[in-house]
This record gives sequence, structure tokens and C-alpha cells, in this order.
Amino acid sequence: MKINPYQPDQSGMAYSVGTTLDRFIKLKQSDFPFASGELSQLLRDIALAAKIVNRETNRAGLANIGGAFGQTNVQGEEQQKLDVIANIRFMRALSKGGEVCAIVSEEEDAVVDLQNNSGKYVVAIDPLDGSSNIDVNISIGTIFSIYRRKTPIGSPIQQEDIMQPGSEQVAAGYVLYGSSTMLVYTTGFGVNGFTYETSLGEFFLSHPQIQAPTSGTIYSINEGLEKDWQDGIKSYVDQCKENRFAARYIGSLVADFHRNLLKGGIYLYPATKKNPTGKLRLLYEANALAFIAEQAGAKASDGKRRILDIVPESLHQRTPLLIGSAELVDEAMHHIQLAKEQATI
Repeated sequence: MKINPYQPDQSGMAYSVGTTLDRFIKLKQSDFPFASGELSQLLRDIALAAKIVNRETNRAGLANIGGAFGQTNVQGEEQQKLDVIANIRFMRALSKGGEVCAIVSEEEDAVVDLQNNSGKYVVAIDPLDGSSNIDVNISIGTIFSIYRRKTPIGSPIQQEDIMQPGSEQVAAGYVLYGSSTMLVYTTGFGVNGFTYETSLGEFFLSHPQIQAPTSGTIYSINEGLEKDWQDGIKSYVDQCKENRFAARYIGSLVADFHRNLLKGGIYLYPATKKNPTGKLRLLYEANALAFIAEQAGAKASDGKRRILDIVPESLHQRTPLLIGSAELVDEAMHHIQLAKEQATI
């Protein structure tokens, strides 16, 4: 039986597996008649920076750019050399492209105002997630969110341009630097994945219209923090074990999320005694992955509410995160709710 190499998107239009990212973006421009090509160019800028970071990551051991940089970021986390390099690469690509007016980065204390008042978009980005895994050759990634500014074009950026809930994203994605490098993104019309072909220097469509399984048999959580988990998480994990789920935890958010998105499973980073408001950042980690998850038929919650409904109150705001197959997220939230009800009895 022949396999059909053409996959339709939600509009019924078919795209060939093997289509280049650049061509795919051009073909999809009609989804954004208001954008006049700027969003498409912005996605190309991100893809270009990802290619450069991929190159740097692959030669990290040879070029002595692995390991700690010797400074900490605004979260108090030790910066790795590649954190700094990746931040510079994405900052340059986004600032020179001309479509962006402001950038929120994990590696920057404050909003980076590009003084480009004609820019239509705000980008929130974690340039290199899981970078501490580089020295042991484990997959790492980049996570990004794109928002349309709220204030009029030509005016200085304001707080309202930055502090938008995830539901306002016009695009989001991640790059996974692993055994192969993949760029996965959504513009609100499904999720598509592209694999990087190094010999040609191009991303090619390899995973069209990704749909997450509604359930799964994988749970991903740092079990070393079990004694500090919020109420309800332990009973849910115990249920996963009783059902003979596989425990798979890489410690790299993008890699764990990507595996569960394709195979079915749930990733949990709940509130703990040390981090009662969670550890993952809302603006440039949770929001992007939640948007992708929902577009693929999965779910994302902080244990009480939909991630995309949370209105941010601070730039580096943290949040608990339960994300993955819809049925598993619902069940985890049920356990949290039961624990809350029992605590009030």
C-alpha cells in the first residue's frame, strides 16, 4: 500500500512532506491577511537564528563553549556559556529583522525595547532551555511566543503590549536540538514540525498537522521532589504507577514535552514547598507550549485553570505546569481538586 505524502491542513489544503519551511510559510501567508508578510518574515528570522544555535550546540565540545559562564540570570540560575550565545543570536536576528518592537528573554532582567516603534510584534523567548544538559549531550531547546502589540503602530511600547495572556499569542513554537534538530510551531491553524537537513541548510516539513494522543502511558516529573509536591500530585503519580505507566523525565522541558506530544503522556512541574508558585516561567515557557498543546488537541493547566487564561503580573512570573494528553491532564486536575476538598473537611 502506498503512503500518501500529502497531508491536508485544517483548510483542506495539502502540503507535501518535504516542503521547505520557507516555502511552507509563504504558502500559509494567506492565513494572516492583516500581517502583510511581517509575521512570515519573523518566523524566518527565528528559523535562521535556530540554525546558528544548532551549529554552536553541535560544536560546543570542540569550541570550549560548554559549561558555566560564571554569572547568574534574573532567576538566580547559573548561566551557561551557550545560554549567553543563544541569547545574543536570537536578539540579533529579532532586532535586525525589523518586525519586532520588544523582546522578553529569560536571560534579560527587563524588557528589551528595540526602539522600533513601527514593529508590530512582541517576542517572548527562552533562548536555550535545558542548557545545563549540554555537557552530557542531552537534548535542549528554544521556546518562543509571538504577540501582536496592543498600542498603535508608531507609538512607544507600553506595559499592555508585554503583559498579555497566552490566549493572545499569534504564533508560538520551539526548536529541539537533539539527535536531529526540529522546529515545531503553530500560528493557530494546527501544529507542524520541520526537521533540519544540515547538508542543505534547510528545515523540511516532516510532521504535518501534529495531533497529540488523547491519552498515553508516560508521565514526566522530577520524583526527587516528591516530599515537596502540592497536594494531589502524589496520589496521581501513584495512580500512574499502578497503571504501569512509564516514567520518562529528561530534565529538559522541550524534550519531555516533545516526546509526550507525539507519543501521548503528561509532563508535570507542580508547585512545591520551595516554589509555591511553580518554577517554570509563564511568558516564555508555559504559554508557548500551552498554545502548541491546545492546537494539537492536548491540554495545559496550572492545576486550577487553563494556562492560556492567566493574565501575567510580572515579567518573569512563574507557574505550575501540567501539560500533555487531554485525558491525563484532566485526571491530574481531578486529583488536585479532591485533595483540596479533603483538606477543607
